[in-house]
Amino acid sequence: MLASHARGRWSDSSAAHIFNFMKKIILSLFILFIAANIACAKAIKFKTIKYIDKQGAGIECFRMLIPSTWKFTGGIKWVMDNPAMPAVISFKAYNPSDAEEMKVFPSEPYFWTNDQTMLMNFPKGSKYMGSVVHPPMSAINFIKKMLLPKYWYKVSNLKVVSAMELPELAKALGQKAQSKPGLNAYSDAGKVKINYSKNGVPIEEEIFVVINRADFSMNGMYGVVTHNNWVCDYIISFKAKKGQLSSNKKIFDTIVYSFKFNPKWFNKYAQFVNYLVQNQIKQINNIGEVSKIISRTNDEISSGIMESYNQRSKAYDHISNNFSQHIRGVDEYSDPNKNNPVELPAGYSHAWSNPLGEYVVSDDPNYNPNVGSNRSWTEMEKNK
Repeated sequence: MLASHARGRWSDSSAAHIFNFMKKIILSLFILFIAANIACAKAIKFKTIKYIDKQGAGIECFRMLIPSTWKFTGGIKWVMDNPAMPAVISFKAYNPSDAEEMKVFPSEPYFWTNDQTMLMNFPKGSKYMGSVVHPPMSAINFIKKMLLPKYWYKVSNLKVVSAMELPELAKALGQKAQSKPGLNAYSDAGKVKINYSKNGVPIEEEIFVVINRADFSMNGMYGVVTHNNWVCDYIISFKAKKGQLSSNKKIFDTIVYSFKFNPKWFNKYAQFVNYLVQNQIKQINNIGEVSKIISRTNDEISSGIMESYNQRSKAYDHISNNFSQHIRGVDEYSDPNKNNPVELPAGYSHAWSNPLGEYVVSDDPNYNPNVGSNRSWTEMEKNK
Protein backbone atom coordinates (compact mmCIF):
# COMPACT_ATOMS: atom_id res chain seq x y z
CA MET A 1 0.00 0.00 0.00
CA LEU A 2 2.94 2.28 0.81
CA ALA A 3 4.40 1.38 -2.55
CA SER A 4 1.10 2.15 -4.21
CA HIS A 5 0.82 5.41 -2.34
CA ALA A 6 4.41 6.27 -3.25
CA ARG A 7 3.70 5.51 -6.91
CA GLY A 8 0.65 7.77 -6.70
CA ARG A 9 2.67 10.57 -5.16
CA TRP A 10 5.44 10.06 -7.75
CA SER A 11 2.89 10.15 -10.56
CA ASP A 12 1.32 13.36 -9.23
CA SER A 13 4.66 15.10 -8.74
CA SER A 14 5.93 13.83 -12.09
CA ALA A 15 2.86 15.14 -13.89
CA ALA A 16 3.21 18.48 -12.15
CA HIS A 17 6.91 18.57 -13.04
CA ILE A 18 6.18 17.81 -16.70
CA PHE A 19 3.36 20.38 -16.76
CA ASN A 20 5.63 23.07 -15.30
CA PHE A 21 8.41 22.09 -17.67
CA MET A 22 6.10 22.34 -20.70
CA LYS A 23 4.70 25.63 -19.42
CA LYS A 24 8.24 27.03 -19.25
CA ILE A 25 8.97 25.84 -22.80
CA ILE A 26 5.76 27.40 -24.13
CA LEU A 27 6.47 30.61 -22.24
CA SER A 28 10.03 30.66 -23.59
CA LEU A 29 8.82 30.07 -27.12
CA PHE A 30 6.24 32.82 -26.69
CA ILE A 31 8.93 35.23 -25.45
CA LEU A 32 11.18 34.26 -28.38
CA PHE A 33 8.27 34.78 -30.77
CA ILE A 34 7.59 38.25 -29.35
CA ALA A 35 11.30 39.11 -29.44
CA ALA A 36 11.60 37.90 -33.02
CA ASN A 37 8.63 40.00 -34.07
CA ILE A 38 10.02 43.04 -32.28
CA ALA A 39 13.36 42.51 -34.04
CA CYS A 40 11.62 42.07 -37.39
CA ALA A 41 9.71 45.27 -36.79
CA LYS A 42 13.02 47.09 -36.37
CA ALA A 43 14.56 45.63 -39.54
CA ILE A 44 13.47 45.64 -43.15
CA LYS A 45 14.65 43.10 -45.68
CA PHE A 46 14.98 44.07 -49.35
CA LYS A 47 15.40 42.01 -52.49
CA THR A 48 16.82 43.05 -55.87
CA ILE A 49 14.45 43.24 -58.84
CA LYS A 50 16.16 43.00 -62.24
CA TYR A 51 13.93 43.78 -65.20
CA ILE A 52 14.98 42.26 -68.55
CA ASP A 53 13.78 43.96 -71.74
CA LYS A 54 12.96 40.71 -73.55
CA GLN A 55 11.11 42.31 -76.47
CA GLY A 56 13.60 45.01 -77.43
CA ALA A 57 17.27 45.02 -76.43
CA GLY A 58 17.18 41.59 -74.80
CA ILE A 59 19.26 42.77 -71.82
CA GLU A 60 18.66 44.13 -68.34
CA CYS A 61 16.92 47.51 -68.48
CA PHE A 62 16.90 48.49 -64.81
CA ARG A 63 17.13 47.16 -61.28
CA MET A 64 15.82 48.25 -57.92
CA LEU A 65 15.32 47.15 -54.32
CA ILE A 66 11.90 46.42 -52.86
CA PRO A 67 10.89 44.85 -49.53
CA SER A 68 11.23 41.06 -49.69
CA THR A 69 7.50 40.52 -49.06
CA TRP A 70 6.44 42.98 -51.79
CA LYS A 71 5.64 42.19 -55.42
CA PHE A 72 6.64 43.83 -58.69
CA THR A 73 4.62 44.05 -61.91
CA GLY A 74 5.10 45.94 -65.16
CA GLY A 75 8.21 47.00 -67.05
CA ILE A 76 8.94 48.26 -70.57
CA LYS A 77 6.27 48.77 -73.19
CA TRP A 78 7.35 49.39 -76.79
CA VAL A 79 5.16 51.88 -78.68
CA MET A 80 5.19 51.41 -82.43
CA ASP A 81 3.80 54.80 -83.52
CA ASN A 82 6.00 57.28 -81.64
CA PRO A 83 9.56 57.56 -83.00
CA ALA A 84 10.58 60.15 -80.37
CA MET A 85 9.46 57.91 -77.50
CA PRO A 86 9.34 54.31 -78.76
CA ALA A 87 9.51 52.77 -75.27
CA VAL A 88 7.84 53.77 -72.00
CA ILE A 89 8.35 52.46 -68.48
CA SER A 90 5.36 51.59 -66.33
CA PHE A 91 5.48 49.46 -63.18
CA LYS A 92 4.46 49.21 -59.56
CA ALA A 93 6.02 47.80 -56.41
CA TYR A 94 3.42 46.99 -53.79
CA ASN A 95 2.67 45.25 -50.53
CA PRO A 96 0.17 42.46 -51.37
CA SER A 97 -1.04 42.25 -47.77
CA ASP A 98 -1.55 45.98 -47.22
CA ALA A 99 -2.03 49.27 -49.08
CA GLU A 100 1.57 50.48 -49.53
CA GLU A 101 2.51 51.01 -53.16
CA MET A 102 4.91 52.95 -55.34
CA LYS A 103 3.81 53.30 -58.95
CA VAL A 104 5.51 54.68 -62.05
CA PHE A 105 3.06 55.62 -64.82
CA PRO A 106 3.93 55.71 -68.54
CA SER A 107 5.13 59.05 -69.90
CA GLU A 108 2.55 60.77 -72.09
CA PRO A 109 3.56 62.84 -75.17
CA TYR A 110 1.26 65.62 -76.43
CA PHE A 111 1.11 68.02 -79.38
CA TRP A 112 -0.69 71.30 -79.99
CA THR A 113 -0.65 74.06 -82.61
CA ASN A 114 -2.37 77.31 -83.49
CA ASP A 115 -2.49 76.20 -87.14
CA GLN A 116 -6.25 75.86 -87.62
CA THR A 117 -5.87 74.01 -90.94
CA MET A 118 -3.71 71.41 -89.22
CA LEU A 119 -6.19 71.10 -86.36
CA MET A 120 -8.93 70.32 -88.88
CA ASN A 121 -6.91 67.27 -89.95
CA PHE A 122 -5.74 66.45 -86.41
CA PRO A 123 -8.48 67.61 -84.01
CA LYS A 124 -8.17 67.63 -80.23
CA GLY A 125 -8.02 64.08 -78.89
CA SER A 126 -6.56 62.56 -82.08
CA LYS A 127 -2.92 61.54 -82.53
CA TYR A 128 -0.20 63.30 -84.48
CA MET A 129 3.13 61.47 -84.87
CA GLY A 130 2.24 59.30 -81.87
CA SER A 131 1.38 62.28 -79.64
CA VAL A 132 -2.11 63.11 -78.37
CA VAL A 133 -3.37 66.44 -79.70
CA HIS A 134 -4.17 68.60 -76.67
CA PRO A 135 -3.41 72.17 -75.49
CA PRO A 136 -0.52 72.47 -72.99
CA MET A 137 -1.31 72.36 -69.26
CA SER A 138 0.50 73.01 -66.00
CA ALA A 139 1.72 70.01 -64.00
CA ILE A 140 -0.89 70.46 -61.26
CA ASN A 141 -3.76 70.89 -63.72
CA PHE A 142 -2.56 67.86 -65.64
CA ILE A 143 -2.78 65.74 -62.50
CA LYS A 144 -6.23 67.06 -61.57
CA LYS A 145 -7.86 67.11 -65.01
CA MET A 146 -6.08 64.30 -66.89
CA LEU A 147 -4.52 61.77 -64.52
CA LEU A 148 -7.17 61.56 -61.79
CA PRO A 149 -10.06 60.86 -64.21
CA LYS A 150 -7.91 58.38 -66.12
CA TYR A 151 -6.40 56.29 -63.31
CA TRP A 152 -8.47 56.96 -60.17
CA TYR A 153 -12.01 56.78 -61.58
CA LYS A 154 -12.85 53.57 -59.69
CA VAL A 155 -12.15 54.89 -56.19
CA SER A 156 -14.73 56.42 -53.82
CA ASN A 157 -14.81 59.78 -52.04
CA LEU A 158 -11.85 61.16 -54.00
CA LYS A 159 -10.67 64.48 -52.56
CA VAL A 160 -7.71 66.68 -53.47
CA VAL A 161 -6.11 67.55 -50.13
CA SER A 162 -3.27 69.76 -51.37
CA ALA A 163 -1.39 70.84 -54.49
CA MET A 164 2.09 72.30 -54.69
CA GLU A 165 4.30 73.61 -57.47
CA LEU A 166 7.84 72.21 -57.40
CA PRO A 167 10.12 74.62 -59.27
CA GLU A 168 13.30 72.99 -57.93
CA LEU A 169 12.15 69.61 -59.21
CA ALA A 170 11.40 71.14 -62.61
CA LYS A 171 14.86 72.68 -62.66
CA ALA A 172 16.53 69.39 -61.71
CA LEU A 173 14.62 67.08 -64.04
CA GLY A 174 13.32 69.33 -66.79
CA GLN A 175 15.02 70.28 -70.00
CA LYS A 176 17.21 73.36 -69.73
CA ALA A 177 15.37 76.54 -70.63
CA GLN A 178 16.42 77.72 -74.06
CA SER A 179 15.93 81.00 -75.83
CA LYS A 180 16.68 80.73 -79.52
CA PRO A 181 15.01 82.27 -82.53
CA GLY A 182 11.88 80.20 -83.09
CA LEU A 183 12.38 77.95 -80.05
CA ASN A 184 11.29 78.21 -76.42
CA ALA A 185 11.82 75.28 -74.07
CA TYR A 186 10.93 75.08 -70.40
CA SER A 187 9.61 72.75 -67.69
CA ASP A 188 7.03 72.64 -64.93
CA ALA A 189 6.62 70.26 -61.96
CA GLY A 190 4.11 69.74 -59.21
CA LYS A 191 2.59 67.30 -56.75
CA VAL A 192 -0.96 66.65 -55.61
CA LYS A 193 -2.01 64.81 -52.46
CA ILE A 194 -5.32 62.97 -52.52
CA ASN A 195 -7.50 61.03 -50.10
CA TYR A 196 -10.01 58.38 -51.12
CA SER A 197 -11.55 55.07 -50.17
CA LYS A 198 -10.87 51.77 -51.90
CA ASN A 199 -12.78 48.66 -50.86
CA GLY A 200 -13.78 50.52 -47.71
CA VAL A 201 -10.17 51.33 -46.75
CA PRO A 202 -9.20 55.03 -46.41
CA ILE A 203 -6.12 55.79 -48.55
CA GLU A 204 -3.77 58.74 -48.94
CA GLU A 205 -1.55 59.17 -51.99
CA GLU A 206 0.89 61.71 -53.41
CA ILE A 207 1.31 62.11 -57.18
CA PHE A 208 4.32 63.78 -58.81
CA VAL A 209 4.58 65.04 -62.39
CA VAL A 210 7.20 66.85 -64.49
CA ILE A 211 6.18 68.47 -67.79
CA ASN A 212 8.77 69.28 -70.45
CA ARG A 213 7.64 71.58 -73.20
CA ALA A 214 9.19 72.91 -76.43
CA ASP A 215 7.46 75.55 -78.59
CA PHE A 216 8.55 75.96 -82.22
CA SER A 217 7.49 79.07 -84.15
CA MET A 218 7.71 79.70 -87.90
CA ASN A 219 6.23 82.00 -90.48
CA GLY A 220 3.19 80.54 -92.19
CA MET A 221 0.84 81.64 -94.95
CA TYR A 222 -1.50 83.35 -92.48
CA GLY A 223 1.06 84.56 -89.95
CA VAL A 224 3.27 82.98 -87.28
CA VAL A 225 2.53 79.30 -86.61
CA THR A 226 3.54 77.79 -83.27
CA HIS A 227 3.77 74.05 -82.56
CA ASN A 228 3.80 72.91 -78.92
CA ASN A 229 5.46 69.57 -78.16
CA TRP A 230 5.02 68.71 -74.50
CA VAL A 231 5.61 65.55 -72.54
CA CYS A 232 4.20 64.59 -69.16
CA ASP A 233 7.13 62.76 -67.62
CA TYR A 234 8.20 61.22 -64.31
CA ILE A 235 4.63 60.42 -63.26
CA ILE A 236 5.14 58.71 -59.89
CA SER A 237 2.83 58.09 -56.95
CA PHE A 238 3.28 56.86 -53.36
CA LYS A 239 0.34 55.53 -51.40
CA ALA A 240 -0.54 53.95 -48.06
CA LYS A 241 -3.43 53.77 -45.64
CA LYS A 242 -4.54 57.17 -44.46
CA GLY A 243 -2.15 58.44 -41.81
CA GLN A 244 0.61 55.97 -42.72
CA LEU A 245 2.23 57.58 -45.76
CA SER A 246 4.93 59.44 -43.85
CA SER A 247 5.73 56.42 -41.65
CA ASN A 248 6.52 54.41 -44.80
CA LYS A 249 8.89 57.09 -46.10
CA LYS A 250 12.05 55.03 -45.44
CA ILE A 251 10.74 52.13 -47.50
CA PHE A 252 9.76 54.38 -50.40
CA ASP A 253 13.11 56.16 -50.20
CA THR A 254 14.96 52.84 -50.37
CA ILE A 255 13.04 51.80 -53.48
CA VAL A 256 13.48 55.14 -55.23
CA TYR A 257 17.16 55.65 -54.42
CA SER A 258 18.02 52.11 -55.50
CA PHE A 259 16.46 52.47 -58.98
CA LYS A 260 19.22 52.28 -61.59
CA PHE A 261 19.07 52.09 -65.38
CA ASN A 262 21.52 49.75 -67.09
CA PRO A 263 23.81 52.14 -69.07
CA LYS A 264 24.17 49.53 -71.83
CA TRP A 265 20.39 49.40 -72.33
CA PHE A 266 20.09 53.17 -72.18
CA ASN A 267 22.84 53.51 -74.80
CA LYS A 268 21.11 51.13 -77.19
CA TYR A 269 17.77 52.84 -76.66
CA ALA A 270 19.21 56.33 -77.29
CA GLN A 271 20.87 55.16 -80.51
CA PHE A 272 17.62 53.52 -81.58
CA VAL A 273 15.71 56.79 -81.10
CA ASN A 274 18.39 58.71 -83.06
CA TYR A 275 18.11 56.18 -85.88
CA LEU A 276 14.32 56.63 -86.10
CA VAL A 277 14.56 60.44 -86.07
CA GLN A 278 17.42 60.67 -88.56
CA ASN A 279 15.74 58.30 -90.99
CA GLN A 280 12.36 59.97 -90.48
CA ILE A 281 10.75 56.66 -89.58
CA LYS A 282 7.26 57.48 -88.33
CA GLN A 283 6.16 54.00 -87.32
CA ILE A 284 7.68 50.58 -86.58
CA ASN A 285 5.73 47.73 -88.13
CA ASN A 286 6.48 45.10 -85.47
CA ILE A 287 8.61 44.42 -82.41
CA GLY A 288 10.93 42.24 -84.47
CA GLU A 289 12.11 45.36 -86.30
CA VAL A 290 13.05 46.93 -82.98
CA SER A 291 15.30 44.01 -82.07
CA LYS A 292 17.00 44.05 -85.49
CA ILE A 293 17.77 47.77 -85.38
CA ILE A 294 18.99 47.60 -81.77
CA SER A 295 21.29 44.68 -82.61
CA ARG A 296 23.17 46.98 -85.01
CA THR A 297 23.79 49.71 -82.41
CA ASN A 298 27.25 50.56 -81.13
CA ASP A 299 28.29 49.42 -77.65
CA GLU A 300 30.37 52.58 -77.16
CA ILE A 301 28.55 55.21 -75.12
CA SER A 302 28.91 58.79 -76.36
CA SER A 303 29.34 61.71 -73.96
CA GLY A 304 25.91 63.07 -74.92
CA ILE A 305 24.18 59.78 -74.20
CA MET A 306 26.09 59.43 -70.92
CA GLU A 307 24.98 62.90 -69.82
CA SER A 308 21.37 62.01 -70.58
CA TYR A 309 21.80 58.68 -68.77
CA ASN A 310 23.15 60.38 -65.65
CA GLN A 311 20.21 62.80 -65.62
CA ARG A 312 17.73 59.94 -65.90
CA SER A 313 19.54 57.93 -63.22
CA LYS A 314 19.27 60.81 -60.75
CA ALA A 315 15.65 61.56 -61.60
CA TYR A 316 14.09 59.29 -59.01
CA ASP A 317 16.43 60.65 -56.32
CA HIS A 318 14.99 64.13 -56.92
CA ILE A 319 11.45 62.73 -56.74
CA SER A 320 12.28 61.08 -53.41
CA ASN A 321 13.78 64.29 -52.03
CA ASN A 322 10.56 66.16 -52.83
CA PHE A 323 8.46 63.33 -51.38
CA SER A 324 10.51 63.48 -48.17
CA GLN A 325 10.30 67.29 -48.20
CA HIS A 326 13.99 67.59 -47.41
CA ILE A 327 17.22 66.36 -48.96
CA ARG A 328 18.54 63.42 -46.97
CA GLY A 329 21.01 61.97 -49.42
CA VAL A 330 22.23 58.40 -49.37
CA ASP A 331 24.83 56.37 -47.54
CA GLU A 332 27.20 54.38 -49.70
CA TYR A 333 28.17 50.94 -48.42
CA SER A 334 30.87 48.52 -49.57
CA ASP A 335 29.10 45.31 -50.52
CA PRO A 336 31.59 42.44 -49.96
CA ASN A 337 29.31 40.02 -51.82
CA LYS A 338 29.36 42.07 -55.04
CA ASN A 339 32.73 43.81 -54.76
CA ASN A 340 31.10 47.12 -55.59
CA PRO A 341 29.37 49.89 -53.66
CA VAL A 342 25.64 50.02 -53.05
CA GLU A 343 23.64 53.11 -52.14
CA LEU A 344 20.98 52.96 -49.42
CA PRO A 345 19.15 55.94 -47.92
CA ALA A 346 20.68 57.67 -44.93
CA GLY A 347 18.82 57.04 -41.71
CA TYR A 348 19.61 53.39 -40.99
CA SER A 349 22.32 52.47 -38.47
CA HIS A 350 23.17 49.03 -39.85
CA ALA A 351 23.02 47.26 -43.22
CA TRP A 352 23.76 43.71 -44.34
CA SER A 353 23.95 41.94 -47.70
CA ASN A 354 23.97 38.35 -48.92
CA PRO A 355 25.22 36.73 -52.17
CA LEU A 356 21.66 36.73 -53.64
CA GLY A 357 21.56 40.51 -53.91
CA GLU A 358 19.33 40.94 -50.87
CA TYR A 359 19.81 43.62 -48.22
CA VAL A 360 18.65 44.20 -44.67
CA VAL A 361 18.67 47.59 -42.98
CA SER A 362 17.97 48.21 -39.31
CA ASP A 363 18.18 50.81 -36.56
CA ASP A 364 18.46 48.15 -33.84
CA PRO A 365 22.09 47.63 -32.65
CA ASN A 366 21.18 44.18 -31.29
CA TYR A 367 19.59 42.90 -34.48
CA ASN A 368 21.46 40.20 -36.45
CA PRO A 369 19.83 38.77 -39.61
CA ASN A 370 21.96 35.60 -39.32
CA VAL A 371 20.01 34.53 -36.22
CA GLY A 372 17.33 32.11 -37.35
CA SER A 373 18.30 32.43 -41.03
CA ASN A 374 19.61 29.78 -43.42
CA ARG A 375 21.42 32.45 -45.47
CA SER A 376 24.75 34.09 -44.85
CA TRP A 377 24.45 37.81 -44.11
CA THR A 378 27.50 40.07 -44.00
CA GLU A 379 27.34 43.47 -42.34
CA MET A 380 28.47 46.25 -44.66
CA GLU A 381 30.61 49.24 -43.77
CA LYS A 382 29.73 52.77 -44.81
CA ASN A 383 32.16 54.36 -47.22
CA LYS A 384 33.62 57.59 -45.92
